[in-house]
Amino acid sequence: MVARTVKSWGSIASIGNAGGIKLETTVLPLILRGVSLLGINSIEMSNELRDRAWSRLATDLKPAHLDMIAGRTIDFDGLPEALGAYIDGSVTGRTVVRIGG
Repeated sequence: MVARTVKSWGSIASIGNAGGIKLETTVLPLILRGVSLLGINSIEMSNELRDRAWSRLATDLKPAHLDMIAGRTIDFDGLPEALGAYIDGSVTGRTVVRIGG
């Protein structure tokens, strides 16, 4: 569980449920270290805010170590097949989607 590695007063953002909706933990490690669990409600986000978020994720917020945490990288064109693999349970882990080059 990622909660064990978050520094005191840190935050964990949770978005999507491709890996499932189960969260097997207790609140004690979060409470004792002041860690916040944040849910991301992207459904009600305006298109303008989505565009700004995607723009920042592609620039100043882009993780420098993304290649170390991704299980595989696919092109955007391969997304339908990759999503099908998640749905039928034949793949687990993280997938980075390469968008536009």
